[in-house]
Amino acid sequence: MPAPHPKRHPPRHAVLVTSGGLNSTVLAHWLAACHSRVTMLSFDYGRPQRVELHHAAEIAELLAVEHHVVDLTSLATVLRGSASAGDAITVPDGHNTVMPNRTPIMLDIAIGLAVVKQADAVAYGAHSVSPTVSPDCRQVFVDFTDVARRNNKGFLADDFAVLAPFLHQSKVDIVRLGLSLGVPFDKTWSCHREGTVHCGTCATCVERVEAFVAADVADPTRYAVRQ
Repeated sequence: MPAPHPKRHPPRHAVLVTSGGLNSTVLAHWLAACHSRVTMLSFDYGRPQRVELHHAAEIAELLAVEHHVVDLTSLATVLRGSASAGDAITVPDGHNTVMPNRTPIMLDIAIGLAVVKQADAVAYGAHSVSPTVSPDCRQVFVDFTDVARRNNKGFLADDFAVLAPFLHQSKVDIVRLGLSLGVPFDKTWSCHREGTVHCGTCATCVERVEAFVAADVADPTRYAVRQ
């Protein structure tokens, strides 16, 4: 299992930024296995992300943890042109789908919830990928949130930390960890398109397919198109 932070034990209480996808679902199960209290936090950007919210709610119910959803649909006009920005966006195929500044926005809100809940950690499932594919997975975003933590000194626990346990691990590693934890992969959602099954061609679908194949783990996901 990955260490959540090189200088600390698993958190007592973590606010987990979750999309209902592979990374955050595996992280939720890992935190639960570490006997950490988990408060799940999701974000509604409008369609098609509401499909993800359904899956996140299922995971929260399965783990019997608190789950909050923050409405960020008003960001659609600001972030117009990204794959998560609203109803009229055409989602590209392949590996390159980036939504600008998503992680700092979500983590700032998560830190605020951590203050309210007196949690000693915020956790999110960023993993090791090419920076050209997903800039919000870079170490700089963890450093950014460390600054936010210092700015909240006195309101957060002294040992508060922003945790990204998978930051130096691949999606293949995450799939293998999920298998060891008994994660219900069929209840996770990775696709950027709206529908009842994964499209199989958007960036996150391609990455998901490749990860299961490379991990030699059976993929229960239904795809409209299997590359």
